[in-house]
Order: sequence, then C-alpha cells, then structure tokens
Amino acid sequence: MERGRSRKARSGCLGRIFGFVLFLIVAAVGVIAAVKYMPSRERADLDALYAAGGSDRVALYLNYERQEESGVYVDGQTYLPATWVDANLNERFYWDANEEILVYALPEEIVKSDETTVDEDGKKILYRDGDAVYLSLALIQKYTDVRLQAYDGEAQKRVFVENNWDPVTVADAAWSAKIRLRGGLKSPIVTEIKRGGTVTVLEQYDNWARVMTPDGHIGYMHKWKMKNLHEETLKSDFTAPVYQNISLDQKIVMVWHQVTIAAANQAMDSLIAKTKGVNVIAPTWFTLSSNSGAYESLADKSYVDRAHEKGLQVWAVLDNFSRECSKNVQAEVLLSRTSVREKLIENMMTEADRYGFDGINLDFESLKTAAGVHYIEFIRELSVSCRKKGLVLSVDNYVPAVYNRFYNQKEQGNVADYVIIMGYDEHYAGGEAGSVSSIGYVENGIKDMLSLVPKEKVINAVPFYTRLWTGSGDNASSRAMGISEATKWVSESGMDLTWDDSAGQYYGRLDSQNGEQQLWMEETRSLGLKMDLIKKYDLAGVAGWRLGLETSDVWDVIGWE
Repeated sequence: MERGRSRKARSGCLGRIFGFVLFLIVAAVGVIAAVKYMPSRERADLDALYAAGGSDRVALYLNYERQEESGVYVDGQTYLPATWVDANLNERFYWDANEEILVYALPEEIVKSDETTVDEDGKKILYRDGDAVYLSLALIQKYTDVRLQAYDGEAQKRVFVENNWDPVTVADAAWSAKIRLRGGLKSPIVTEIKRGGTVTVLEQYDNWARVMTPDGHIGYMHKWKMKNLHEETLKSDFTAPVYQNISLDQKIVMVWHQVTIAAANQAMDSLIAKTKGVNVIAPTWFTLSSNSGAYESLADKSYVDRAHEKGLQVWAVLDNFSRECSKNVQAEVLLSRTSVREKLIENMMTEADRYGFDGINLDFESLKTAAGVHYIEFIRELSVSCRKKGLVLSVDNYVPAVYNRFYNQKEQGNVADYVIIMGYDEHYAGGEAGSVSSIGYVENGIKDMLSLVPKEKVINAVPFYTRLWTGSGDNASSRAMGISEATKWVSESGMDLTWDDSAGQYYGRLDSQNGEQQLWMEETRSLGLKMDLIKKYDLAGVAGWRLGLETSDVWDVIGWE
C-alpha cells in the first residue's frame, strides 16, 4: 500500500512539473508573440528626422519628397535657396552677383530688389549668407504658382512646397492612429492622429499608406484605420503673368539682308525687287563691339522708309559676331551686369525711335554655357521694352540639341514674339563633308522646337546657299556658295547631279586636280520640300539666309502664294 501511494505521489509530482513546464512554454510563446506582434511605443527621433544642418536650418520638401537642400530661418521667417527655387519652381528670379541685385521681369515692368528691400509686412525678401542667396517664402509665393506649408515655429523646422496641381487623395481617420516612420507596427511613432482627422494619402500599399498629417508630418498609417478615401481637386488662386505678344496677321516671309558697309543699304531696292511675297526684311545693322554693351551701327532711315513704301516690315538685327569689332565680346560678361543690359536695351529703343524700324531680330551665336542664364534674362528684359514700344522681338536659334539647351528656347517662346530656327549648318566649315540642310535634319529641328515653343511663334529659316566640299575625311575643306553661284559652278564644272531622296537634295561628285569634290545642292526642288514641311507643321513663317544668294525662281516655292 505504501508503495502504491509512493507511485501516485510521484505521478502527481510529475504532472505538476509537466503542467508548470507547459505553463512556461505557453508563457514564453505568449511573450514571444507579444514581442513580435504588439505595436511598438517607441517615439521617432524627430530632431534626427528633420536635421538640416543647424538650429536655423529648415528641412525642405518638394511635393512631399525630402530635398538635399535646406532653407534657413532668419528673423522670424524662412528663406529658400535661390538656386533651388530656380531649378525647381521659378526660373525667372535672376540674381546679379556683380551688382548684387535681384531682378524679376514681369510683362510690363522689371522689378529690382536688394538686401534692404522689404515686403508689405516690412520683412526682408532676400537673405545672403556669403555667396549664397535665399528668397523669402512670401516672395516666392507672390510670383509662383505653389502651395506652401511652413512649420518653422517648432523645434523641428520644416517647410513643404507643392507645385503639382493634380487631384490628391485624402482620407479620414476611422480610429485614432499612430503615424509611424515606416510601414509596420514595430516602426517608431512620428505623430498621432485622432479619430475624424484628415490625412493626405501620398502612396498606398497592401496594408499601409504613406500619408501627410495636418500637423506637418509624413509617415505611415495602417489602412484599416482609414475611411472615406476620395480625390479632391486642387484650386489655385495664383494669377500667372501674361506676356502679350505681337504677331503679324499673316504668315511671315522674311529674308535677312547682310549689310557689312553703309553703302550696302542702297542695294535693298534692287535685291528685294527680285523676290515675291516677302513681308519682313532683317538688315544686319547692329553688332556688339565691347563687353560694356557698345555696338557699331549701319542703320539707315531712308532704308526703313523705302521698305515701308514697299509694304515691308524692318526687323533690325542685333548680333554678337558679324564684324571685326565683335571678336572680343564675351556675352557671359556683357550680359551678366544689369546696368549693362539696361543701357543696351535703352539704346536699342532710342535707335528704334530714330530710324523707325518695326522690330528687333536677336542673333547671338556661339555662346558659352555660362552665358545662358544671362542671355535669357536679357531676352526677358528686352521683351518688356519691345512690348511697350510695339516692336516685334524675334530670336534666332540653332536647331535644338542637348548642347544648346542653355539658350532656353522654351522661355524664349514665352516672352518673345517669334522664335526662329536656323535650319542649316548641319555640316559646316571645319567639319566633315555633308549637306548643309538635309530634309531629315530640317524636320527633326522643327519637331524638336515645337516640343518647346508653340507653332504660332516658330519660323523656320532655310539656306539660300550650299557648300562645295573638296577632299575627304580630315582633309576635307569647303567654301560657301550661294544658290546662284553654285548653279553657275555646276554648269561650268560639268558636275552631274542626281537626286538623293534621303537628303532631299541633288547630289554631285567629281574628281578634280584638287581632289574629290562634292556638292549637296539647294534649289527650287529642295527648298520646296522644306516649304512643304513648314506648311505641314503650320508654322508662323519662313525665313531665308540671305538676300541676294538665291536665284529668282526660288521665290516660286518660298511663301504661301
């Protein structure tokens, strides 16, 4: 009997031990499950999250994405880097580092400010830290179509800028919710939102959504705590400035008249008499001669009077290259000073009053990349004066390419009246032999320009010349020949021309005592194809370089008659 009780005791003891072990296992599993699945209560380090390089720095977000750049908080307001504003929001804020002036060209006026300028509330509109320039939020918003939310009165200073006006998704909080640094219950808590609060939904995933909260934080919210997801259409109260343009009420047929000496002005009458349908003539009268904005002039009042009698508008050319006096002109220097731009523009307006021409044709070539920002500012400022005086402003451009995008053809199209494509020099002196203006080159140039500028402002220029190439490879040389001269040369040399569909031109080759000679001919058929493209894309007009190089039959295909 005692042995039986002993066995029962041992059995009971083992059961208790087993039960205890089982309890420990269950408890352990519970603890593990709790550790694994219980939400974290850890708070995110907001100082580290919004760190921007100092207590006066402001974390910067564009369309809810953190930027590498940061703002600066000075005297109770936030300023953003001018370079960042230019690259992302508004390229029309122009900082003149030489004269320390901020310039903004509106359609009818040019606004200038400096470090002492204050806004309506008496706060400075710009701040400088060494060479770095910063613009106030109020100034940016005055001239830019953006939404700004600044949380700069808090320890973690931050500003949110949005320039995207697409509909946004919003949602209400069905329950109070923790907004976490990343998706997942174990992620640290950034902020909280109470039941009924509204969040902007930036991105949605399977179980979580990236949101922005009313208190200015971006984080992740569990989707089951969201309700009433819907889109809201954003409305802007910004009134964009309208750069009114001057347009002729007819298609443009323009021709450049190269004037290198005063006596050449007298040839206009005889040269224009050989044309048909021309309504604009552009004499090369003004050439820059120094970095101070001085220029040489060959303008002639009687020329304008005679042109007007013939029903022609005169668009006087201002260039930076066409005479010996311009060889040392550096546009990146000349145009970088506001006072020099102002004086040059003022002088051109005086010339317009003196001679009575109808427009200015700007032809700045071979610019360095560094000149780009100054050049487009010059065009903006020149457009203001031209607009006030009723002068047509046209700007000559190379065929658009990656290497010349700093000419900013898109902005030219906003502020100038006409943007002209110089649809030639596909192959040029010093390069390899080839066509000056093949049909594919012309069409691609037109299409590329139309991606930047409205067709109503685009004029395509065609060449009244070609190049005779001698030699081959690196030893090839060329000389420019007007259509009239080239036609005569082909006849005298005995060169056979055959039509080349790919070039849209007649091509000829012969062996001479000087080596292989090649010619891609411009004449009525090739120019007619280019004119067909101008009509196909419904451009504003056609231009020809230059008057006197063409044969009279060219005018049977150039124009709209």
